Amino acid sequence: MALVHPTQTVRTRSRGATVDIAGTAWPVYKLEALVAALLTGLVLLLIIGSSQTAVLAAATVAALRWIVGAVRA
Repeated sequence: MALVHPTQTVRTRSRGATVDIAGTAWPVYKLEALVAALLTGLVLLLIIGSSQTAVLAAATVAALRWIVGAVRA
């Protein structure tokens, strides 16, 4: 049986917004970095056809977004 607790899933702290995933608070910028990397990788894989280039570019996009988010927080 599942229990429903009226908790807020997105919280705002002094360090920024977080999302509760499996009981762990994830900063939103980390999730944005993962989504951006996934989309970048898929688009480049479809356009270029080279998985090596797509993965390298996706990792670069994720790292840049992650660093910018961490500096802002």
